[in-house]
This record gives sequence, C-alpha cells and structure tokens, in this order.
Amino acid sequence: MIDKLTPKPMRVSRIGLAQMMQPEHANNFGNVHGGWIMKLVDEAGGLACMRHAQCRVVTVAIDSMVFHHPIKTSDVVILNAEVTYTGKTSIEAEVQVIAENPITGQRWHTNTAFFLYVALDDEGKPTAVPPVFGETLEEEKKLKEARERQARRLEQRK
Repeated sequence: MIDKLTPKPMRVSRIGLAQMMQPEHANNFGNVHGGWIMKLVDEAGGLACMRHAQCRVVTVAIDSMVFHHPIKTSDVVILNAEVTYTGKTSIEAEVQVIAENPITGQRWHTNTAFFLYVALDDEGKPTAVPPVFGETLEEEKKLKEARERQARRLEQRK
C-alpha cells in the first residue's frame, strides 16, 4: 500500500467541469452572477484538492477574482482546476475559467482564481496532506509562484 503522504504530481489532481449557464444564474442583462461563478470555482478547486489529499477539504481563503469577460446565459462555463501548492495541512488550487459559445465553439478566458483549502480528517480536524510536485518546467513555475502567494498570505495575516 502507498503511504498517504507520498508526494504526488500535479496531474493527479486535475479536474475539469462544464456547465451550461441558465437564466436563473444571471442578472437582468443576461450576465451570469459573479457569485455563481465563484461557487463553481470553489467546487472545482475543492474537488482537485480532495483528489490530491484523498480527504475532505474546506475553503480557507480566496485570492482576488477579476472577471475579464462577461459570461452570458446559454454559454458553457468550463472550469479546469489543479493543485499548485501544498503545506502541512493546506492546499492551493488554481482554477481557470473559460466561457464557450456551444454553437460557434468560440472560447474565451474569463478569469483565473486561486483558492486555499485545509484538509480535514474524519473528526473535522486539520490533517496532513501529501506534497505536490511538478513534472514540467511550466508546472515547476506554477509551484514556485504558488509558494510566493502563500508567503504573501501568511505575511498579510501578521
């Protein structure tokens, strides 16, 4: 049996979700509410972290979310998430949000978000997570940037 804390590559955590946006997700202009997108991002990020840690996780922090393009009803929202940082019990997920017109196939990047989670054991207490590692130069760069983000988060808490 493999030790639960054996380091894992980023690719193990990757997850993709897609959902068509409906009128109940939008305002009177037909733009999807930012809060709805945040909910989907949180779900995708949480799933990536659970896949990595193989336990439940809860959201601890959200870095800023800047929307670069509106998402309309009838667009498909595609969320691609992966773990980019692990601490002792904390895990960061990067989530890319893409909108797609399913008729034309046109796609556009709407935003990227970084969510921080803490892993929980069966009693709801923080539990250790396996380290994450990159297998490519791009993944190593993501890991380095994630460590810098975590250092800034910790500095802001002081």
